[in-house]
This record gives sequence, structure tokens and C-alpha cells, in this order.
Amino acid sequence: MPKKPPQRSTRKSTVKATRRKTAAVDPRKYSRLVVDGVKQTPARAMLRAVGFGDEDFLRPQVGIASTWSNLTPCNMHIDELARIAAAGVEAHGAKAVTFGTITVSDGISMGTPGMRYSLVSREVIADSIETVVGAQGFDGIVALGGCDKNMPGCLMALARLNRPAVFVYGGTIRPGAEGRDIVSVFEAIGGYAGGAVSEQELKYVERTAIPGPGSCAGMYTANTMASAIEALGMSLPNSSAQDAVSTEKREDCARAGEAVVRLIERGLKPRQIMTRAAFENAITVAIALGGSTNVVLHLLAIASSANVKLRLTDFARIGKKVPVLADLRPSGRYSMSELVAIGGIQPLMKTLLDAGMLHGDCLTVTGQTLAENLVDVAPYPADQQIVRPLSDPLKKDSHLVVLHGNLAPDGAVAKISGKEGLRFEGLARVFDSEEKALDGILGGAVRAGDVVVIRYEGPKGGPGMREMLSPTGAIMGKGLGKQVALITDGRFSGGSHGFVVGHVSPEAAVGGPIGLVRDGDRISIDARRRAMTLHITDAELRRRRKAWRAPKPYARRGALMKYAKCVSSATLGAVTDLE
Repeated sequence: MPKKPPQRSTRKSTVKATRRKTAAVDPRKYSRLVVDGVKQTPARAMLRAVGFGDEDFLRPQVGIASTWSNLTPCNMHIDELARIAAAGVEAHGAKAVTFGTITVSDGISMGTPGMRYSLVSREVIADSIETVVGAQGFDGIVALGGCDKNMPGCLMALARLNRPAVFVYGGTIRPGAEGRDIVSVFEAIGGYAGGAVSEQELKYVERTAIPGPGSCAGMYTANTMASAIEALGMSLPNSSAQDAVSTEKREDCARAGEAVVRLIERGLKPRQIMTRAAFENAITVAIALGGSTNVVLHLLAIASSANVKLRLTDFARIGKKVPVLADLRPSGRYSMSELVAIGGIQPLMKTLLDAGMLHGDCLTVTGQTLAENLVDVAPYPADQQIVRPLSDPLKKDSHLVVLHGNLAPDGAVAKISGKEGLRFEGLARVFDSEEKALDGILGGAVRAGDVVVIRYEGPKGGPGMREMLSPTGAIMGKGLGKQVALITDGRFSGGSHGFVVGHVSPEAAVGGPIGLVRDGDRISIDARRRAMTLHITDAELRRRRKAWRAPKPYARRGALMKYAKCVSSATLGAVTDLE
């Protein structure tokens, strides 16, 4: 990482070199293959039926990739945002064509077999956007996402296609009554099971926690990924920090329409923006915000699509130097809307840049560098309490702790805010699925001092690497958050907190050590030493491995079966398109 901010002369020379390189561009490089010439008369005939006129065939075509759906609050408003983005494209001389892709709701499928499809949907979304844009010959793309998996799915597609593109975040939901959000609901279930929450109170939380459109209200996975994408340079400044229902978000969409046309004119492509240095910026900002462990999985996947070599060790290296500054949920006090009200992430990024923690010469979708975008950004209000100064961080290094050891030879990712302590040692309480674990927690089988082990939930074993928000919410709701640790080869919702470790690799389904743990084994997790240890002898571990047998696959047909056969390890981003 740079020790000081890049000099302005370096930024200017970078931009000038890029502009010289892309001066003679064909703004219709792809669409002309589809609509020009006598042989393409059938294509033009079909496009006339969907609204093309003579002049439209002479314009660059921009695909508007919409993740709209009314099955989740995160995406229920994106149809309107897509129309605004399309109008922005057409107001600046290009032709917009809107198409849809899927989304699924983690919050709705959480704790059920349907959650297996969540991470699978990331690959389906990436594949579908790549498929449509590649088939239809669009010259540029605006992709709009509002929930955990459609956002990285969009970025993976944009990286693969490498055509001028802008990402637009759908925006954060506003908090519900008394500041509640979706995590409040999950934790209320644990409170109900423990007798601290009445049935009437539980029903009240259910009815008031989700007031309308937008992604989950804390620094959970959606807001983490939106912030990381902005830091990566692939969305416009402030796109990550706007309420879903706001004038600012509508204006962001219109500006994105204009921005993609300018990118087409300049020939500036995603892989010129999504460089290794840009990924380091994204990691840095995600850490400073106290973001979700899913950012590790998703940035690894996006980097893979962009042909950038990013590894777990990069998160560990950067994490030693970057502090946690934002006091945001789930482990903190404030919501994303409250951060929006004081200026979003731009002042934070300016602070990090001035301290030499960001690469300021990285290009962005504005056509300018990150440093140039931040020149006129004002600091946060003096009386705000949400973002701490560098001199007084919440944690002096990253809360995203990469662990290794005989229980995770290929690595694991812990979310350690420091409030839970930095070391935990206890006896294993083993469950071979999320459902069994949740029943055990709610039924009283899990007690203080236990290390809950949830296995066969990895990318292949789940399949789909389900999020463990229901078990962690139940643990917190029962008041065991500081007395119980949880490890899994699955992953965690951005709303999970407590002493939790996910992405344990190799996973149980391929014979990883987590599949060899037995009830009563002693396990230690040490965030300072970056170690996770199963305290049995090497000889005993070898004996158990020899006796281990792979379980039957969960799915023998369909999307889950194909995913399980193709997916890589979590340490590689759980991608399905490795060479």
C-alpha cells in the first residue's frame, strides 16, 4: 500500500495517457455488428417492433441490466430507477435497451433449504447479464442492483464483458420503528425462545422493522458491497450512500445514464478501472466501515472475473494497516441512513486518501481519478459520532481476520470487532446442517463455553454456502453472544455478529478437517495469532480422516447440482468459471 498520497502530476499523466490511448474509439463497436448492412435487415426489423426508429440504429446501444423484482424490499423499486437510467442514456445521444435478470432474497430464504440458491444466484446473474449483452451487441451497460448477490453478480459480468459500464446501487432502506431492521427480527426470535421477548412484542417487531424499499439498514452485505464498489471506481461518487427512496438516488441514476455514454465516447472500460490497486482501495474502505465478511468472498470473485490476482493474504496484509472507524450496525450503533445524513462514505475516503491508505491515481467511471473525485469533499460535521478519527479508531486493525491452522489449512474468515474479545476456547458442539444447529440453539443444547460447529454448508457441500444469520441471531437473542463461538464452512450474513468464523476451507464435503471434528473436542480461536486450532493429535486427525466418508450430494439434478460440480473453494471466491 502507498505510504503517501500520489502526487497530482502522476494522476494527470495517468488520465492523459488513458485519453490518448482511447482517443480513436468506435462508439458502436458491438452494435454495428448487429444492426448495420443488408444482411442485418432481419435484426433491424425485429428491433423496430420494440421501438427502434431509423436514427436509433446510428446510436451506440446501452443495455440497462435491471434486477427489479417485487419479491424483496431491496429490489422492489429498481424498475423505476432503471427507467431513469435509460432516460439519462437517451438524453445524451445513445439508445437504451432494458432487460431483466433474477434476484432472490436472503432475508426471506434465510434458515430454509431455499437459502442454498442465494450464492448460486450470483453466478446465474453474472452469466445472464454476460449472455444478454454478448448476444445483443450492446456498446455499454448500466447495471442496477440492490441486494447482496445481484451486486457482485453485476460486477462479475461487467468485468467479464469489459465494455464501458456503470453500476448503480439501489440504495439503503430507512430504519423501521425504534431504529429496528431485519437483524432485529432475527434476534427477537432468540429473545422469544429465551423468554425475554413476548409473542406480542415479536409480532410488533415483525410488523415494523421493514418500512419500505431498499437494502438492509446497517453495514450489512448490501451496503458493504455498495461501498466497496464505489471505492473500486465502478459507481459514481455517493452512489453507495443514498436512501433508496430519495431525490439523490433518482439523480444518481440519471447521471449514470450520462456517465456510460461518456465512457463509450472515451473507450474507458471496466478492466482499466478494476485494477489491483482499485481492489486494494475497496478492501481498505470495507475494513474502515466495519463491513461484512461476504466482501471477502465477493471481491475475490469479481477480481477473478477481471483477471486480477487477489488472494486471502491480501485481506490479511491490508488489514494490519487499516483501522475500523465506522460505528455501524450490526456490531455498532448506527444505521446506513444516519451515515448518509452526514455525507456518506466520501469524507471517510478523503480521510483515508490523505493518510496515504488509498491509491488516489486509480481511474473511476467519472473518467477522473479517485483523488480528483475527492478534491472538494468536505469533512464530516464536527459533532458527529458515527465515524471516528484515525487517531481514535474503534479497532486499530481489521475486524476481518484471516485465520489458518489445522482446522482451516486453506484459511477461514472471522469477523472480530473486538467487543467479543480476541480469543475463544471451548468444546465443540457439532451440527451437520444449519437446521440442526438452530434447533440445538433454540432448544437449549448449546451452552456457554461451546464452540458451535456447523458443517457440510460449504460451496459444494451445501451446496451454496448458506448464511448462518438464523443461528447467530438466535445466539445473540438468547444472550450468549459473548459466551459462545460459531465456526462454519458456510458463511455469514452481514447482519451476523458475535465470535463467528466462516469460509472454513477446505470444506467438510471435500474432506476438510472441519468434517472430522467431534462433540467435546477442544477448539481455540486466536485473532491475535490468526490461528484456529483443533486440539487433537496429528495421529488422531489422520485416523479420523482415513475413516471419513463423503456424504451423498444434496442435489442430483438442476442448478444446485451443476453449481456443486463447478464451484471452487471459498478461498478463491466460490466462482464457477475457473480455467
